[in-house]
Formats: sequence, structure tokens, C-alpha cells
Amino acid sequence: MSEGPHWDAELELTSPLVPLFVITNGRALPPDHEYEHTTLVTAAAEHGQVAARTLSPEAGRVMDLVANGFLSVAEVAGHTHLPLGVVRILLAQLEEDELILARTPIPRAERVDKELVSAVLEGLKNRFGA
Repeated sequence: MSEGPHWDAELELTSPLVPLFVITNGRALPPDHEYEHTTLVTAAAEHGQVAARTLSPEAGRVMDLVANGFLSVAEVAGHTHLPLGVVRILLAQLEEDELILARTPIPRAERVDKELVSAVLEGLKNRFGA
């Protein structure tokens, strides 16, 4: 009888992982730089209806979310209540099937050289007077 509760405990620990594996079809995570938290995704303008009908329910939900505009990868994960890694895998699959478009985030501006800005400001004051 002691094997019964031990077996149930193992099932409880592994059962939440099985649906995620099924959702991703066993695919691996894409590289981190491919779908950052702030990468924006939207549905492709001419996504095929046939392809959309063959999607998993989770991928279909993602398509519904991004159909009317851009959402970040983090927002998609938040709306679907799926882990970020699973969402990144779904997005990679959808982009591979040409159903979505991904726009990489705009890189942060580099720190401005204060001396250069001061020199430009001083030059403008000298030229136009202030």
C-alpha cells in the first residue's frame, strides 16, 4: 500500500508538464534573441484560413490575440496564461508557417556624450545668438 501514495505523488509532479510538451509538439526553445520579451508580433496580412483551421487551440488563441495589431511576446504570454518559453515556441512555429510577423524590438539608444551635446548647444548659441 505504500507504493500507491508514492506513485500518486510522482503523477502530480509530472502531470502539469505533459500538456506543455503536447502544446509545443516537443519542439525546442528558439534562441533568446529571436523572441525577446519586447518583440512585437502580429498576424500576417494574408494568413491562410486552411492553415488557421489546423492550429492547436493554444496557437489559435495566439492568432486571435494578434489578429488586430501588434502585441509583445510578454503580453501574449500574459493573455494566454502560458509560460513565456511555450509562447516563444508557438510563435516560432507560427512564424515558420508564415502566419505571423515578428518585429524585433528597437535597440535602446546609446548614452549621449554630454560633452558633445554641450558643444553642439554652445555652437548653436554662438551661431544664432541666445
